[in-house]
Amino acid sequence: MVRLPRPPRHGFLDRLRACLTRDVTLIVEEDGPCDVLIDGTPDRARIEASVGLRALVIPYAGVPRATRELLREFPAIEVFNLHHNAAPTAELAMALLLAAGKTLVPLDRALRLRDWRPRYAPERRDDFLCAGRTALVLGYGAIGRRVATACRGLGMQVIATRRSGPCSGPDEVHGPDALESLLPRAHALFVCLPSTGETDGLLGAAQLARLPDGAVLVNVGRGPIVDEEALFRELASGRLSAGVDVWYRYPEEEEARADTAPATQPFHELENLVLSPHRAGLCAETERLRAEALAEMLNGAAREEPMPHRVDLDRGY
Repeated sequence: MVRLPRPPRHGFLDRLRACLTRDVTLIVEEDGPCDVLIDGTPDRARIEASVGLRALVIPYAGVPRATRELLREFPAIEVFNLHHNAAPTAELAMALLLAAGKTLVPLDRALRLRDWRPRYAPERRDDFLCAGRTALVLGYGAIGRRVATACRGLGMQVIATRRSGPCSGPDEVHGPDALESLLPRAHALFVCLPSTGETDGLLGAAQLARLPDGAVLVNVGRGPIVDEEALFRELASGRLSAGVDVWYRYPEEEEARADTAPATQPFHELENLVLSPHRAGLCAETERLRAEALAEMLNGAAREEPMPHRVDLDRGY
């Protein structure tokens, strides 16, 4: 028995039910017994009310810190998440690379005002060229591998890091300990990591300083992985460019969504930064992808197959 504690977004439930086999019983109610609970942020009462619960599925990538700490107290419950957002997130990562590296936003803004002068400015010759350059992908998982494929399609060499170290394939993959030696080779740096005790603050002033002049940093992982002040200083100096989808401050209430700065530093003043409001995983197909990925997981569990994407609570992903 699978339980959704609250009605999902429009269209998701119908799609999910259409994809489930008859072996899966899906109920939508706040509390009650179940084998599998689908909830990203359950509280203690909900977990304790879920008699017979053996698996918690977080219906998106990543694990909220509060959920991770709570589930440590219930070691018999396995935790899983979904990677349905890999394709749209990787696509936005590439869009941020190209938009930042080729200064598309300032050029668009100028031409809307009928101003052609940026096209003839000498610095226009400094636009980032992907072909023949090297991309470093931090986090060679579902998103990182798609980013790597796209980079190869643009003629880039790809180097990457992943938790479990080297693996076979078309890209040069290292363990996390190789980061310092890889940074000077990275003309483009993609952050595709989750936020954990190991990754928060991973890229500080010393690490950013090791990137080549003119490098482009793209963050679609989590904001705190890159030190906020260090990133602002490097961008303000003009030495690097960046495209960022994940931030340091978020509106806590709906009323604050129209007036909340994403950071304490004035990133909005920078022309060499493209800002995106944490939307990489969102597209017209997101709920379909989520429903299909979840159904595949639940159908497999009903056949007594191991569920994929199990979370290591100690590591945080």
